[in-house]
Amino acid sequence: MKIPTLPFTVTDWSAVPATEHPGEQGKAYWRTLMIGDIRVRQVEYTPGYLADHWCDRGHILLVLEGELESELKDGRKFTLSAGMSYQVSDFGDAAHRSFTATGAKLFIVD
Repeated sequence: MKIPTLPFTVTDWSAVPATEHPGEQGKAYWRTLMIGDIRVRQVEYTPGYLADHWCDRGHILLVLEGELESELKDGRKFTLSAGMSYQVSDFGDAAHRSFTATGAKLFIVD
């Protein structure tokens, strides 16, 4: 990842409009900032959220609140709680999807 030329920028995430993204179950609310080809997001999953697709995109994901289960298409599962992160490259491992029983707030760069 290469961050393009950019002045020092402060983001008040509460001022960034949220967009709704329905999952197979539950909903995700994204607050998104685009910096060239880099997408920076604060994402909130409602309790019971299950992604509606398997994802091959690379991410750096940090759990800010709640608990998140990341399931890989090959059957592996990882549970992350607040303060934990994962990093995966584009097509670098098995595709993944997210689930949360309790809800979660995330910070994601991809």
